[in-house]
Amino acid sequence: MNMPSAMLLSPIERRAGRTSGIYSLVVIGLIAFLTLVDLFATQAILPTLADAYRVSPAAMGVAVNASTFGMAIAGLAVALFSRHLNRRRWVVISLIVLSIPTFLLAFAPDLTVFATLRVIQGLCMSAAFSLTLAYLAEQSGPKDIAAALAAYVTGNVASNLFGRLMSATIADHLGLASNFYIFAGLNIVGGLLAYVTLTRAQPMTAMNEVTRNAMAVLLSHLRNPPLRAAFCLGFLILFAFIGTFTYVNFVLVRPPFGVHQMQLGLVYFVFVPSMLTTPLAGVAVARFGTRPSCLGGLGTALLGLPLLLTNSLSLVLIGLCLIGAGTFFAQAIATGFVGRAATSDRGAAGGLYLASYFLGGLAGSFVLGQLFGAWGWTACVAGIGLSLAAGLMLANKMVLPPD
Repeated sequence: MNMPSAMLLSPIERRAGRTSGIYSLVVIGLIAFLTLVDLFATQAILPTLADAYRVSPAAMGVAVNASTFGMAIAGLAVALFSRHLNRRRWVVISLIVLSIPTFLLAFAPDLTVFATLRVIQGLCMSAAFSLTLAYLAEQSGPKDIAAALAAYVTGNVASNLFGRLMSATIADHLGLASNFYIFAGLNIVGGLLAYVTLTRAQPMTAMNEVTRNAMAVLLSHLRNPPLRAAFCLGFLILFAFIGTFTYVNFVLVRPPFGVHQMQLGLVYFVFVPSMLTTPLAGVAVARFGTRPSCLGGLGTALLGLPLLLTNSLSLVLIGLCLIGAGTFFAQAIATGFVGRAATSDRGAAGGLYLASYFLGGLAGSFVLGQLFGAWGWTACVAGIGLSLAAGLMLANKMVLPPD
């Protein structure tokens, strides 16, 4: 499926007057990878960080996932002001600035400073993430948007896998500080890639859309029942995902598994199936519709939960595969649905979705961390199951007349 020629063109391709659809999708995925690689990479070294700062798993889990708080704030800011922002310029600025708190994490003297820097990282990542999604929604044709957004979420999946692998390997061989130096370099590469490949796009106030008061726009989106269901579903998806992949680290390093730091990074090959299935989300929606496809993704994740409670490492890994594939599939569908369900100002709708999504991550790290600390892994898994079950009910409400 080819992307519109106005969407992603390198200078060489512009002079040639043509663009490759595959090239466009790869670039979209690569920008997503470099935007979000810091978000979950740190989870692969959670036990090491908890030891370094001499804090509990729950405290370290909340500090590492404090980035989701910054991401939620930035998502709301983008929802309010995205109509006035030049997408390309602010994506580039956000990614370049992101390198600063990433670099400074190497010198964080205590957990408070560490968490604060993670919040600042979240602000930058979410701004770039939200504005890129808005850019894709506005620059893609109706037939291309599902493929573009699926490619972006696939890049997100890749950042989960390769980011964690890189983080675990670097920390194991070069130490924690080198880990943050290298990831700061990746942030700069992401900003340069966005500068070279994203075409110049005007802010929405210069486009053929009705300009309204920002709060009125947000309220109109919140009054839209299918959109409201998608926002709540986004909250629950990251709630479940964060709960699973934050606290399973502490389970795996303890008996009966006893997985070492380097091996813990290899565990995240469980995201390989997600990389293969997430790009098919757009195809599934086109063929079966939003609701059945989303229910299938969430149902797949639910099937994996009981396997997390076994004493077999193989079964736990299969469970993680199912949860990763199911939640990323549902996320890709929900993200694309928001772009279609918004009747105006898709940037604001996308910002609201991401604010809700990342607030879910923050809530998941805190609530499920308390369950994990007080009652153990079984209670944590039960909380994850309840969030996915609630997601199934919300997915039933994500229906539009054309769907």
